[in-house]
Amino acid sequence: MKESKGFFALFSIVNMKKKIILLFIAFVMVCTGCGNSEGGKTERFSSSFIDVFDTASTVIAYDNSQEDFDAHLETFHQMLEEYNKLYDIYNTYDGMVNLAVINQRAKDEPVEVDQRIIDLLEYCREVYDMSNGQTNICFGTVLSLWHDSRTYSVNNPEKAYLPDMQELKQAAEHTDFDDLIIDKEKRTVYFKDPNLRLDVGAVAKGFAVREASAYAKENLWSSAAISIGGNVVTFGYKNDDGKTLWNIGIESPDPDSKENLESLAITELSVVTSGDYQRYYIVDGKKYCHIINPKTLMPAEYMASVSVLCKDSALGDALSTTLFNMSIEEGRSLVDSMDDVEAVWVDKDYKKTYSAGFEQYIK
Repeated sequence: MKESKGFFALFSIVNMKKKIILLFIAFVMVCTGCGNSEGGKTERFSSSFIDVFDTASTVIAYDNSQEDFDAHLETFHQMLEEYNKLYDIYNTYDGMVNLAVINQRAKDEPVEVDQRIIDLLEYCREVYDMSNGQTNICFGTVLSLWHDSRTYSVNNPEKAYLPDMQELKQAAEHTDFDDLIIDKEKRTVYFKDPNLRLDVGAVAKGFAVREASAYAKENLWSSAAISIGGNVVTFGYKNDDGKTLWNIGIESPDPDSKENLESLAITELSVVTSGDYQRYYIVDGKKYCHIINPKTLMPAEYMASVSVLCKDSALGDALSTTLFNMSIEEGRSLVDSMDDVEAVWVDKDYKKTYSAGFEQYIK
């Protein structure tokens, strides 16, 4: 499970966000020309922000003018902000029933919610089935124990600790997806198990990026490369020329590497990465990442990173977490069973393994 991040500093998070923004902008812009000036139609514009989903975000798009781009960006940003608030499990907002409110109230009675929450939860049921239970948003009781230990340990490294295994096992008794009752007709959510808690960290950002990017493609821009943290969406063409693919870099999990893991030439595709270098803490000299294996109740240890290439950012987000908790053999079997999905795995020794069709996208 990929734990929701919340709104707290984990390890110089602002500096990490700035690094991600600079890497994305530098790579895409170096590989991008000056825009299609034929007929004065469009120019390339970009903007970055760090106030949604607690991560670094960058939009590079082609528009008629700076004024048009700014207006379109504001619409896109507002959409992401609203999804961010709806899917927040840590904070409540005036006049909004979000996931934090659901976690507080759904144990007592059915809670009427926004359709966008119903859509997310229904998609999470599909993810649960697809992953054979590996990615389960009902794992919140377990993930909250890890969240608390990680937050305390980052702020107090000399007293860093791991959650008690007995407490983790007790929490794991309250993670049955069948105890999440979703009434699509009435738009309500209810917890049959009063100790159930939701954590949508493995899916929510990718789902929100998918929905907001689909709106942007339909209504705002014809060509764009959008990065919301590790979720990258591309549509149209760089230079807005109708032929040149976007060049997207995948960051290497190796801290000693100064090169991208891979550089891809793509459009109409998403790239999503999960890695042990993105969010972690250290106890007794050992690094523990934020992705928790539902079988062991401990941080996943198979991989350094997994990157998924597919048409659907929501699927990419969920699948990158699922694959991170599997061996390469299990993961390749799952990827091979799916249409239009590719992946690259990087093990703890930084050795790369590709799915059957991944290398065709390498620039």
